[in-house]
Amino acid sequence: MKMNPTPELITKLRKLLSEVIPEGKTDADTRFTDDELNDLILENDNIYASASLGWTIKAGLFQAEMEGVERYSFGQETEVFVSLKDNLDYALKMAAKYEALGSAQNSTSSLAFTVKMPEVL
Repeated sequence: MKMNPTPELITKLRKLLSEVIPEGKTDADTRFTDDELNDLILENDNIYASASLGWTIKAGLFQAEMEGVERYSFGQETEVFVSLKDNLDYALKMAAKYEALGSAQNSTSSLAFTVKMPEVL
């Protein structure tokens, strides 16, 4: 069963995606607007599946955000950024974790066997 977006679900999904709205800013100042989070919620049957898809999308956004820069120097000052590979690995691990949680939420277990709930059209 698909979910209906609510302010509470949007807040929870934003937290699962580690997407904090900066103080004094709006949702437009994050990687996902509230409308985009609504869409993620509508496309999935549980919050963890929505988070998994969100982390997968974030992995794709990292490339554009980093523009391939891993080190920046200006005079004696040097800043080293987390590598793109590390960011991608982390995002995809989070996506896999939430996918597993979403799958577990959609199944019913007993000691003898596990039954996956069918999707209803």
